[in-house]
Amino acid sequence: MSRPEEALEGARAIGRLEPDGPWIGFGFRRGATRLVVGGPDATRDAPAEPDLVLALAIAYFTDALADAPQDVEATQADLSALIAELMRHEADGARRARLAEAVDAIDDGLAGDAVAGRLAAARAADDAGIDPVELLAARARELRAGG
Repeated sequence: MSRPEEALEGARAIGRLEPDGPWIGFGFRRGATRLVVGGPDATRDAPAEPDLVLALAIAYFTDALADAPQDVEATQADLSALIAELMRHEADGARRARLAEAVDAIDDGLAGDAVAGRLAAARAADDAGIDPVELLAARARELRAGG
């Protein structure tokens, strides 16, 4: 007998990849961060690895996406908590320090570009050359297609 899947908690939208399109953001299931794509017909989610979480935050602080629906729109406090959670689980000391700098920048109210620069510095070297919005768009397409 299968157990019912736990509900998605705290879903927050970063923005939309296209005006009036589905929103993209994050939520939590069993304490793990999830990538969430929401639309009028369904909300889908999948595990969000650290660089995907950073891509979401970079997109937020650079205003790279169309406006999120107001009822689920993320705030700077949501993003600060998200990056702080990522930092708590990071084993690499140097990367953890870069994440801490990003959290401080968010909490200090620095300009979006300054925060995005700190977040970009925390990305993994093999993902650093991939545009954050392109990464989000590709993952959103996969998720909407059922992957």
